[in-house]
Amino acid sequence: MRLHCVIPAGVLSFDGGSWIPWRKNFLFPVKALSRVFRGKFISALKKAFVKGKLIFPGQIADLAVEEHFLQSINRLWDKDWVVYSKAPFNGPHKVLDYLSRYTHRVAIANHRIVQVEDGLVTFQYRDRTDGDKSKSMRINAEESIRRFLLHVIPASYKRIRHFGFLANRCKKQALGRCRELLGLCPDPPPIPEETLQEKMLRLTGTDITECPRCRQGHMKRVMDLPILVVCALRDWPVVPEAFDTS
Repeated sequence: MRLHCVIPAGVLSFDGGSWIPWRKNFLFPVKALSRVFRGKFISALKKAFVKGKLIFPGQIADLAVEEHFLQSINRLWDKDWVVYSKAPFNGPHKVLDYLSRYTHRVAIANHRIVQVEDGLVTFQYRDRTDGDKSKSMRINAEESIRRFLLHVIPASYKRIRHFGFLANRCKKQALGRCRELLGLCPDPPPIPEETLQEKMLRLTGTDITECPRCRQGHMKRVMDLPILVVCALRDWPVVPEAFDTS
């Protein structure tokens, strides 16, 4: 499991009267944070077990027995958990840009899938233990599907959660107050309207109006074509509303 947390460089006071900035030489002691996270996580595991919310399939089926589950929990206490904390590289904008791509992508990008043939899937990966070299791995289709589904979040889970002054119940008022205390305009500037073509060009660098064949001309909508649907019970075509073929 991997959990990313973006922590702002300050907090809004409880009464909303002041902005409390962070100390430039301190956020959290990493070792203490690791132990607290371990304790909170194990405590939540125990509560979920008592409420019957945990599922133990396949090779871990024996953990459904309380005695075996508690033995496994005791082994977790013996491990040093790692919480990796560091200042953001190249400023907060780069961090948010990275996280937005990471949290909204699928388990594996299409370009990493090299071949799908005879019930086998070949994909590329980076071997961190061998100088970050790019290598290929081949597994059967069932294993590929199993690994992919491990990245599917259950219906009761949320991919992203917001806390503090970013919580949904108060962020509209709290963000305005934070901006005011920091000497900024309480209302952020309006986001300029963009066409689909402009947004795709900004986000991906790809001009979707460019001709895919000559790469010089640009496609332009000249007319709308109607849909011709052959009705099975009649002898004439039905022409529904026109649609945009672009």
